[in-house]
Amino acid sequence: MAVTGFESNGALQQHLPLEAQLQATLNVIPAYTWYTTPSGGLTFVNKRCADYLGLAKEHPLRFGGTTDAEWDSHIPLLHPDDHEETRRVWSTCLRTGSAGEVSFRVRNAEGGYRWFLSRAEPLRASDGTLLYWIGVNLDIEERKLAEEGLRQSEERFRLVLESLAAQVIATTLEGELEFVSQPVLDYFGKTIEQLNGWRTSGDVLHPDDLASAIAVWRRSIEKGVSYDVDHRFRRSDGVYRWFHVCGRPQRDAQGSIIRWYALLTDIDERKKAEQKLEEQEMQLRHILDLTPQQVAVYGPGGERLYVNRVALDYIGVSLEEWLQTPGSALRPVRFIHPDDRERAVRAFSDVSRSGGSAYELELRVQAADGSYRWFLVRYNPVRDEHGQIMRWYVASTDIDERKSAEERLQQENVALREEINQAPMFEEIVGSSEPLKKVLAQVSKVAPSDSTVLVLGETGTGKELIARAIHKRSKRAARAFIAVNCGAIPASLIASELFGHEKGAFTGATQRRIGRFEAASGGTIFLDEVGDLPPDVQIALLRVLQEREIERVGNDKPIPVDVRVMAATHRNLEKLVSQDKFRQDLLYRLNVVPLEMPSLRERAADIPLLVEYFIARFGKKVGKNFKSVEKKTLKLLQAYGWPGNIRELQNVIERAVILSDSNIFAVDEAWLKREPSEVPQQSAALNGSLLVHEKEAIEAALAQSHGRVSGPAGAAAKLGVPDSTLDAKIKRLGIDKYRFKSQIA
Repeated sequence: MAVTGFESNGALQQHLPLEAQLQATLNVIPAYTWYTTPSGGLTFVNKRCADYLGLAKEHPLRFGGTTDAEWDSHIPLLHPDDHEETRRVWSTCLRTGSAGEVSFRVRNAEGGYRWFLSRAEPLRASDGTLLYWIGVNLDIEERKLAEEGLRQSEERFRLVLESLAAQVIATTLEGELEFVSQPVLDYFGKTIEQLNGWRTSGDVLHPDDLASAIAVWRRSIEKGVSYDVDHRFRRSDGVYRWFHVCGRPQRDAQGSIIRWYALLTDIDERKKAEQKLEEQEMQLRHILDLTPQQVAVYGPGGERLYVNRVALDYIGVSLEEWLQTPGSALRPVRFIHPDDRERAVRAFSDVSRSGGSAYELELRVQAADGSYRWFLVRYNPVRDEHGQIMRWYVASTDIDERKSAEERLQQENVALREEINQAPMFEEIVGSSEPLKKVLAQVSKVAPSDSTVLVLGETGTGKELIARAIHKRSKRAARAFIAVNCGAIPASLIASELFGHEKGAFTGATQRRIGRFEAASGGTIFLDEVGDLPPDVQIALLRVLQEREIERVGNDKPIPVDVRVMAATHRNLEKLVSQDKFRQDLLYRLNVVPLEMPSLRERAADIPLLVEYFIARFGKKVGKNFKSVEKKTLKLLQAYGWPGNIRELQNVIERAVILSDSNIFAVDEAWLKREPSEVPQQSAALNGSLLVHEKEAIEAALAQSHGRVSGPAGAAAKLGVPDSTLDAKIKRLGIDKYRFKSQIA
């Protein structure tokens, strides 16, 4: 640059000598500045530079007091490693008279070094004579640190990539390879320079894939978006293998793309498996089209692949239209009822996250006419030899008729519940099965009458509930309903329990007692397990049914009673009659209107409703609220035989409610398994022998007492056991004590 005056320093400087003007100008520039003589001798450094170097205030360089001194020998300013390059650049400037630029590290007053970018410009007179070299040093320490950090980061990144077995490449924005990992070089058997011709050479990509690869690359460059594509690459031995190429851009802080990274993953085995599967599917498609069931095929992620002719005819679209329909098995936009889509999506997502297993759903699928029908949709995965899911086969079975029937049944149950609420006669009788409906219809017919009813059925079927229902709908509903379990009362006390006794009638009768028949006067008495009544009580009961009067124990005066009699038993009374254990005339009197209670096995359709009822009942009692019943549990309950009928079901549910920690009701399967007890043969034989001896001893005592059990001369006194205990043993061993009475007669 030529000197024409330092106008930028004001008019005052025009009156100063040139060197003074130069020093004044450099001191006000906010940079590290200096100048030298034409030969390169460092003459002056500005105040900022002198302070950085730690020069004394009287140092000559602060005032231009030295001349023709080699600046790097006058004072050790530069880092030793930067001397050579600095001399080379500076020598070039002195030789050519041209400006120069170099980066070096300069020591500060504390002895540390910082990076500077130094620019030297020649200052010439108007005639071209070189007057000075003007220098400006810019602090680039932060930039250098950043560059060094980036360099180290990139070096570490390269080391990581080199240490991995992954095939990684990095390219410029123009597609030139900057870096390839060693596995890439090993696979192709080429250098990075040879691989750079991938777009034109025919020995990197398969010829059939080259055009598509270039198109994908250009589209990603233009739009700046990632890409995922499958290509075949030629191995060093000439074999082509399938690779999945995943390309991602690297951006700077401003968001601009600075390079591309791509990961190459060998998927040749998977591709071959897919091709093999596709060949098999082509054969399967012909079979699927002949299948009357609706079948669809989806990819691992739920993408549409195929659907058979039956399904296409149902939904009213072509295969091409189905394939192009938005959505997938993961996001069923069309065909699935809107209310069922979220459930379908959630189920597929949950199964996919858990590794994938077969499952089923009940969904509504839209038909060609716009209507919906219910289908049971089963999802079954097909895996390769490595356990990876290759396909999802989805089979749909029309269950619309079944669902309609279930809805009708549910409506009937609701109606029945309303009827139960309105007609308290049915109380806790829950169910809507045909066998139960038949019994309830009979209840409705017999209830208004005053006829004797005999309720038959297995233990736990709810015979007493039926008796109560009849009573509550009868004209006696406002009066008492007295239930007596005849099998639970000792034989010696049953007569007193039913008919009452007078004071002193027997030992312990300290006062008169009203019997159950008198207590039920005007109402109903229910004799449960009537088959267990002893013969003498059977005679008394027969008189009640015939004459409508009773006699208290210890009193022969008849007492009229107005009682409706209902009885129940789980035993075969006709068989007992044939064995002389039950009076035939009494059976005729009781069996006016027989009602056969179905077992729970016969009314399995009522189990879901019973389960719901008992869950609500016991849940309320213990303060628990269940949202639903586990499907597996419901199937288990319906499949079980229930030898204890409803009573057993009630106990199982109560136990599960108490022990449950979840709001989903479930029953332990082990509770419903009954293992036959194993009794050693020796023990069984011993027990049998003991029973024989016990029976013989009791019969001998009865023979001596002429069939009398109680009293001082009774068999109980002879054996030294309570009367009630002996009665129970006589009944259990099947001993007929009356034949001993007949012997004395």
